[in-house]
Amino acid sequence: MALKSFNPYTASRRFLTMLDKSEITKQEPEKSLVEPKKRSGGRNAHGEITIWHRGGGHKKQYRAIDFRRDKTGIPAQVAAIEYDPNRSARLALLHYADGEKRYILHPIGLEVGATVQTGEGADILPGNAMAIRFIPPGTQLHNLELQPGKGAQVCRAAGGAAQLLSKEGDIALVKLPSGEVRKFALDCMATVGQVGNLDHENVTYGKAGRTRWHGRRPTVRGVAMNPVDHPHGGGEGRVKGNHPQTPWGFSTLGAKTRHNRRSDKQIVQRRKP
Repeated sequence: MALKSFNPYTASRRFLTMLDKSEITKQEPEKSLVEPKKRSGGRNAHGEITIWHRGGGHKKQYRAIDFRRDKTGIPAQVAAIEYDPNRSARLALLHYADGEKRYILHPIGLEVGATVQTGEGADILPGNAMAIRFIPPGTQLHNLELQPGKGAQVCRAAGGAAQLLSKEGDIALVKLPSGEVRKFALDCMATVGQVGNLDHENVTYGKAGRTRWHGRRPTVRGVAMNPVDHPHGGGEGRVKGNHPQTPWGFSTLGAKTRHNRRSDKQIVQRRKP
C-alpha cells in the first residue's frame, strides 16, 4: 500500500495525501455483520460534554468484529478485504467451513483465498489465532486479550505489533508498541502478525474539512481566550509562565492521569522511564 499525492490545482491539494486502496476487494459491507451506531456528540447521559471537539462527521455503521476468536477447530477462507470507517485497520471477511461469516482485523500478508485457523493446532502464520502458550517467543502479535475470554483489547490499530519476549510458568512477557513490557496470562488469545494499513499514520489531511468528515470539531487554544474562559486567557500580547491547565484549572499536557492499581502489578517496564 502506498500514498497518493495530487497536483496542487487548489491550495488544499498541495499537501493532501490519500491512501491507495488497491488492496480493498469489496466495497459494500456484509449486511449480516453490520449494526447501527449511535452518536453521542461527546455528551454523557446528563447532556454534559465530557469529551470535547466531537460532533458532525459522516454517518457510519458499525462492523461487528470477532475479537474473541473463539471459533476453534474450524478453518475459514478469506473472502474479501474491506474498509472500516470505525478504525484505522482494514477488515478481512472470513467464510467458515460451517457457513458462518465473521470479520477480523486484516494483518500484513493475509491475502484473499488464504485459509485462517484458530486454536492449538494452527500454524504460526498471519491471521491465525491461538492462546499465547502455543506461540513461540519472538513472534509478532496483535489483537491480544488482557483477560482470558474477554476479547482482544490491545494492539488493534493500523501497523500495531507486539512482540512475545518470553514465557515462564503461567506468565508471558510481551513488549507492546508503546515500548511497555507487560505480563499476560498464557491462556490469553492473540493473533499472529502485524496489523495492516501501515501508511495510515503518514496521511496528510490537507484541509480542515477532512477532519470535520471524521467528526472532529475545531479546537480553540486557551491563550486565545479571555480570562473568564480559561486560565491561559487574557493579557496584552502573549504571556509566558502559566502552567498548562484545563479550563477548570487542572494540570494537563504531561500530568499523569493513570489510576489503575489492579493492573499496575502487570507492568514490568513502563513506556516512559
